[in-house]
Amino acid sequence: MRILIADDHRLIVEGVKLKLAELGADTEFSVAADVEELRRRLREEPPPALALVDLAMPGAQGHEHVHEAIRQLPGVPVLVLSGSEDPALMQELLAAGAQGFIPKAYSSDVMLSAVRLALAGGVYVPPMMLEPARPAPAPLDGAPARATPASLEERLRKLLTERQIDVLRLLSQGKPNKVIARDLGISEGTVKIHLAAIFRALNVRNRVEAVVASRRLNDF
Repeated sequence: MRILIADDHRLIVEGVKLKLAELGADTEFSVAADVEELRRRLREEPPPALALVDLAMPGAQGHEHVHEAIRQLPGVPVLVLSGSEDPALMQELLAAGAQGFIPKAYSSDVMLSAVRLALAGGVYVPPMMLEPARPAPAPLDGAPARATPASLEERLRKLLTERQIDVLRLLSQGKPNKVIARDLGISEGTVKIHLAAIFRALNVRNRVEAVVASRRLNDF
């Protein structure tokens, strides 16, 4: 199994290689230190089993090199490495097709777990994207009290069935359809039907947007 690592920091590359070697003795690596080298690597045959792409590397023009990697490697998990922890940026790239966003501040064990999840068909969503909104501060003395907002689960129950909520809960953990089906004792076809209903109810287009939209219900 070959893994492509696109990052211009040698220490980071060597650390990633050392940790991902735990995936198995057959794990091999190819490395790209800039966008031009990344493009050459993307044309290599056979394609890698997974790609880890640094968001800010020499030759990068915005996030186009990440989008290019996603386009050039259909069916291959592409995970983003970044020093940024901006949830909006994470949502943008996950919605574009990345199967994970790993902040460089995270531990190597988290990175390994994210890679294993992506190789199994799941999507790694950083926990900060799944945190519910903070409760509003208490009103000052004499100020009218605001109505207590309904919990996230109460709001979801108005939009989704119990089984759809179960599917969404497992979806938020990054589990692929096969694992969701196994955990709930239903077929993968039934999972897909529930997902389609969830997307319609939350007015979203994909799995990542569904998770983010469900969490943002607490904002309203």
